[in-house]
Amino acid sequence: MSEEKHKDQQQDEKPMSFVSMVIVTGLIGGLFWSLLGYLAHLINLTEIHPNVILEPWAAGNWKNSGPGTFIAILLIGAVSIVVALIYYALLRRFPSIWVGILYGIGLFCIVFFVLNPIFPGISPIKELSRDTLITSICLYVLYGVFVGYSISYEEGEIQYREKRANDAKS
Repeated sequence: MSEEKHKDQQQDEKPMSFVSMVIVTGLIGGLFWSLLGYLAHLINLTEIHPNVILEPWAAGNWKNSGPGTFIAILLIGAVSIVVALIYYALLRRFPSIWVGILYGIGLFCIVFFVLNPIFPGISPIKELSRDTLITSICLYVLYGVFVGYSISYEEGEIQYREKRANDAKS
């Protein structure tokens, strides 16, 4: 009886769509890695505070307080959804961890070289401490691997299930 109930529950549960999984992966990745970045800031591994994302758009000192940090981390999670969807659109078919590493390095370069002028809280790259650079690169690489490999793994699983289903029909 217990096995039948378990099978019924499995049949009733519909798997999350791939795009929904990408959105959740992006959100969780953004929240988790920005929280780790905040922790790195608190223990002086990096000069960069998550609140830098608010600087171009928010006025007042509230952004430097606890609620500002909370909102900044949520905003990074939202931006991360877009970043994950870009990975999904362009790179999901590449199952290598190196693609995620390169994606993270690319994101680092975009933020620290291209978008740097709009974030006054991030000093020019030449002026950043070695600890800040190493910590930031590591966080971006780990974020890229997390998002990239999660999405690529799911793509591989979908292809595997489709191949099995096609082989079963033959």
